[in-house]
Amino acid sequence: MASGFFAIFDDIAALMDDVALASKVATRKTAGILGDDLAVNAEKATGFLASRELPVLWAITKGSFLNKLIIIPVALLLNAFFPVAIKAILIAGGFYLAYEGVEKIIEYLFHRTPAPQHAVELNEESSGAVEKTKIRSAITTDFILSVEIVIIALGTVMEQSLSIQILVVSIVALLATIGVYGIVALIVRMDDAGYKLIKHSDNKGWLTALGNILVKALPVVIKFLGFIGTIALILVSGGIFIHNIEYLHHALPQWPAMILEFGTGVIAGLVAVAVFTVGKKLYQLTGRK
Repeated sequence: MASGFFAIFDDIAALMDDVALASKVATRKTAGILGDDLAVNAEKATGFLASRELPVLWAITKGSFLNKLIIIPVALLLNAFFPVAIKAILIAGGFYLAYEGVEKIIEYLFHRTPAPQHAVELNEESSGAVEKTKIRSAITTDFILSVEIVIIALGTVMEQSLSIQILVVSIVALLATIGVYGIVALIVRMDDAGYKLIKHSDNKGWLTALGNILVKALPVVIKFLGFIGTIALILVSGGIFIHNIEYLHHALPQWPAMILEFGTGVIAGLVAVAVFTVGKKLYQLTGRK
């Protein structure tokens, strides 16, 4: 009886060793997209009143957890019974990400608001609507990126047992959510930390200097993350197309992967923006009739 009891512990220990090793490999494989996820979500989680930053970020984090609770079982089931659907979902998500990235570039180049002060006032007046819109957009983008993270993690343990697949994918998904949104929370509260340091040091000494650096650095970090987030959207989308469409995977092998992914993402984004714009105009015309 005792030997059987200890044998169970041995099996559990062996399983945990396999899970730890597989999780390490899966985390390394998803490190690139986790960096993209951080840049994209940091940009999505900024631009709110200071008092609303953490509540908004918490709402997005809860949405991210829910996304993964939906994605993980669906991905495991599709992988077992209908694997071709995973590729179709990834490509559809790639067009969404490409659209978001290219639409931001077009907005910046051709539709920038000439009066920034007015934009701030408008945000304050309609903060509730702005919050809901940005939260929905952030959760939708998180869903697409989460699909990519889960499927990449699943791809590293395809040959393992179902129990190892479930545990590894769940661990990577959990680490992705906690890690990404934990870092985003630190970024968006950087200025508050700076103000507290200044207040604590009575506005003198090295703590004050550090506080001033944190306060002044936040707008620069947010702008930088906005830029990186846009590039990340396009790169992730281009990577989805290249890795899941056979023709693109073997096209132009002499080109650097990053340039090829970015170019593919931009082209897909332009197509998506054009289709969406035409569809919107047609809908408006038919609606008027």
